[in-house]
Parts: sequence; C-alpha cells; structure tokens
Amino acid sequence: MLRYLIGIGIPYLGVLGVLPWVASQDRYVLGVPFVFMWIFAWFVLTSGCLFACWMLFDRRASGA
Repeated sequence: MLRYLIGIGIPYLGVLGVLPWVASQDRYVLGVPFVFMWIFAWFVLTSGCLFACWMLFDRRASGA
C-alpha cells in the first residue's frame, strides 16, 4: 500500500490536488509562469517518486 502512495498518490496530489491553487498564483519563476514551472517540476519529482518505489520495494525482486 505504501508503494502505491509513494508512486501514484504523491504525484497525483502534487499535480492535480494543488493545481487550482497553483493556477491562481500570478508569479513568475525565471521568466516562466509559476503554473508551467510547477508542472515541469512534477515531471522530475514523479520520476523521483517512481525511483524511490523501485529502490525501496522492487529492486530485490527484480530478476534482471
């Protein structure tokens, strides 16, 4: 269950759960609107969450 929370739950909440608040912000980060930077950051963070799931739960089970 923790595997699904880390791999699916955190990215889902980070992107869709907080998106209404992020979309209401009128800020710029390095010249880019904050909402675009938020979505781009979650590309990297989602990969990090999936990597953490693999390291914590699936690395020893892999037959490769």
